[in-house]
Amino acid sequence: MRSNFLSNTEVLELLQVLVRTPSINPTLAPDASHGEEALAVCARDWLLERGVEAWLEHVATGRPNVVAQVGEGDGPTLIFCAHIDTVSTEGMNIPPFEPLVEGDRVYGRGSYDMKGGVAAAMVAAAALKNQDLAGRVKLALVVDEEHSSIGADHFVANHTGDACIVTEPTEGRLILTHKGFVWVRLTTSGTAAHGSRWDLGVSAIGKMGNIIAGLKRFDQEELRQRPRPRPSPDVGPASLHAALVKGGVGISTYAPSCELQVERRTLPGETVEGVVEELERIVARSGEEARIEAFFDRQPLVCDPGSKLASCVRDSAIAELGEAPEETGVAYWTDAAIFAAAGIPALNYGPGGDGAHAAVEWVSLCSVVSTAKVLAEAARRFCY
Repeated sequence: MRSNFLSNTEVLELLQVLVRTPSINPTLAPDASHGEEALAVCARDWLLERGVEAWLEHVATGRPNVVAQVGEGDGPTLIFCAHIDTVSTEGMNIPPFEPLVEGDRVYGRGSYDMKGGVAAAMVAAAALKNQDLAGRVKLALVVDEEHSSIGADHFVANHTGDACIVTEPTEGRLILTHKGFVWVRLTTSGTAAHGSRWDLGVSAIGKMGNIIAGLKRFDQEELRQRPRPRPSPDVGPASLHAALVKGGVGISTYAPSCELQVERRTLPGETVEGVVEELERIVARSGEEARIEAFFDRQPLVCDPGSKLASCVRDSAIAELGEAPEETGVAYWTDAAIFAAAGIPALNYGPGGDGAHAAVEWVSLCSVVSTAKVLAEAARRFCY
């Protein structure tokens, strides 16, 4: 068995195996997916063959996380986390599961988001197996990040650690902050009547239309103009949009009800309760009434740039690449926030490329290799 796990050859071979193994999220594409299980088995077996303790933990039917561990010391535990699910291949104009290599680019669905990060975490763990770590490194290769992150939820409910590096693609940047989000359901009620009976009917859709107009004004004229919290890295303004709407029972009937689902992207310090109160004021301002229910939320991420975790990744990047990584925030959400909410400091650091969820997707092989080297060095520094 080869031992140079951090070589371009070893990393490329693993990355190509991962891309060839479909792992489309079954919730997003139930008719086009077999789920993540085949990839989970593949990843577990690769680790076991290289002497890394690894096993599956079933989160839902046919949807297992891969958990692995190296090191047996009593020192700190560092977690490498990466999601193994991808979005569908609909609209792609390259073969999604044929990992073509052109120069430094490796193409295919999930190559960038985020099988490059999966490969980096796996080879880093394998490279650390025979190191004399004072602590431990755990792998959390999780399902379902592309929908509702049941995999990360399951991992933090059953495991702990002292810090976590999520290897989402970051172009080699150190991502210390990102937004959260709240999903809210608004429901208006009308009076059903025949379409000819304007004197009796009240359209719940018409009521919702006034609310939607109010939401748009609030988003553009107020929400995006608010000052952002400092001194954490800027993640852009808070935002809100009307995402899904349904209502009515027939074209010749006044709609008795209408439901709108809204997504509100939140900044550090904002709360679900504050978002609901905000929406209550917007509805009242529109002159309408609606039932408002927050039904799902994820917290923003904030990682202290002076923390041991950030310092270890920063110093490791300098040691491996010769320069400090850019430190910033991003507008999108990642599983790192789940670890932070569980009391495990977390940040994002991963490879570069392009095409997440897009028609053409690729990852830079050199950046996957350098990410793996930075991860391994960060573990040696953190798990002293």
